[in-house]
Amino acid sequence: MKLTIVGCAGSFPSAESPASCYLIEAPYKGRTFRLVVDLGSGALGALQRHVDLRDVDAIALSHLHPDHCFDLSGFYVVSKYHPAGALNRIPVLAPNGAGEQLALAYGIDEPIGMTEQFDFTDHVDGATVQLGPFAVTSRLVDHPVPAFAMRIATDTHTLVYSGDTGPTEALVEIATGADTFLCEASFVESSDNPPNLHLTGAEAGDHATRAGVGRLLITHIPAWTDAAEVEADTKSTWGGPCELVAPGSVYELGL
Repeated sequence: MKLTIVGCAGSFPSAESPASCYLIEAPYKGRTFRLVVDLGSGALGALQRHVDLRDVDAIALSHLHPDHCFDLSGFYVVSKYHPAGALNRIPVLAPNGAGEQLALAYGIDEPIGMTEQFDFTDHVDGATVQLGPFAVTSRLVDHPVPAFAMRIATDTHTLVYSGDTGPTEALVEIATGADTFLCEASFVESSDNPPNLHLTGAEAGDHATRAGVGRLLITHIPAWTDAAEVEADTKSTWGGPCELVAPGSVYELGL
């Protein structure tokens, strides 16, 4: 199981990174299965440094804020109008209404929307969907729009992705025992942060500690936030392996 950090900027792309996007790969039936998790603003271009878009097998969107989903519109264009012919229809796990919202943003009339190219399945809190070798379990977390953390498991490894969330026991529960925890930390402890929106590094570390995860990877740090302060906050509550991810970072998991 391999995790590639395509984009990790918070809220909107930074000069160094497109918005949230992660590529997860694992062997499946004699080939490599490729799952894209989130496809935020600016991510589609960077994603092509790591994979031919024709080789993407499935997509999972944590929520419908633009920095996590908006480049699905660009992917739709590639999928429908590729000069070699339309790509195969692929599954997209997303919050209810994703197809309609993204079709409206692109300017496609309903009821067809993007369903010619994408097979949308709604996140259901606590439910598991099989996407190739990945068993993907969704858990509703704390954000202004419906947002889901995801537990992505193969026979050899479990990766949990927080998506965007404020502090919530639901995140601890879904991350419990995970080998790798890819967790957002958009805020710092020294600021007066709004509730029900994002985590600080200390909160991410606390969730990781209580969940008993093996490794913590911190993502979604906005360009205007001091990453060193986020790291120090994280280490105040987490004593295990920890890294602030950067675009282009690759992690081999479950070896």
